[in-house]
Amino acid sequence: MTEPRRALLVFLDGVGVGAGDPAYNPFAAAHLPRIQGLLGGARMVAEDLDADGRIVAERAVLAAADATLSVAGLPQSGTGQTTLLTGRNGAVEYGRHFGPWVPTPLRPLLAAENLLRRAVEAGRTAAFANAYPLSGAPADPRIFRRPAGPMLAAQSAGALTRGAAELAEGRAVASSITNERWREHLGSDVPQVTPEQAGRTLSGIAAQADVTLFAHYDTDYTGHRGALPAAVAALERVDAFLGALADALPADALLVVSSDHGNVEDVRGGHTMNPVPVLALGAGRERFLNVHSLTHVVPLILRALNMGPEPDAGIPRTAGA
Repeated sequence: MTEPRRALLVFLDGVGVGAGDPAYNPFAAAHLPRIQGLLGGARMVAEDLDADGRIVAERAVLAAADATLSVAGLPQSGTGQTTLLTGRNGAVEYGRHFGPWVPTPLRPLLAAENLLRRAVEAGRTAAFANAYPLSGAPADPRIFRRPAGPMLAAQSAGALTRGAAELAEGRAVASSITNERWREHLGSDVPQVTPEQAGRTLSGIAAQADVTLFAHYDTDYTGHRGALPAAVAALERVDAFLGALADALPADALLVVSSDHGNVEDVRGGHTMNPVPVLALGAGRERFLNVHSLTHVVPLILRALNMGPEPDAGIPRTAGA
């Protein structure tokens, strides 16, 4: 197995693996040539998983991971993001699923044990690729009062450093991938970019750090609104973005794409109990063949980069891992 020198985690909010009915699942209704190309023609739907809940292709592997975390109730963003970003079961730690923001009692855990912070503490470089309205813009104060997990992770690692200037210079990526919201809602004069341009920008950021995180939230947003055409459009934007990112990915990099809970894959009613995808490509992707829980993602990334945890930590192993 070729080991990676760097890793990029792309978080897609509210993406599960559900039944492939195009009447309500945009993964079955949308035109997603880049994702299907990575998956050897398979779609990101339950019917295309093998008996072990996987898709194994030449360029990528996908495992369907449990997001319920052995806790009753619908999975939620705050506890799910904590789990994904740390490897600790946020729902068990908190006593229930909670969202949409990270609950106050879990914030110290997330700050101390997230992927970016672990990289910094190991003497590695960490980057948060998202642009945030850090100053000089009428930002919604709720993003800091009721924070999402990725922002808290970046703050704890000293990586919440990209704003409008970096976005304008092509050194950051908007959470919505393209820059329309910065232009329309923040009055910023950042340039328009295509999803493909944003994917290449993210690849360039990842090439300069040991560990990089990028977070995208529109998938969850459109899932909650229940309109199939909007969900299809959102996924087609993600498809173009991920395709360009995969093409430009450094040869020594591991790319992992995952989520916190299901939603957009079934536009009929909000969050779901469906498993979430863990899509891995690049160096070290074989490590993710047997992932079956959100708690495994960050520990496997850390192990691939020789930052722990030890092999007996309850993480699934694959041949050569």
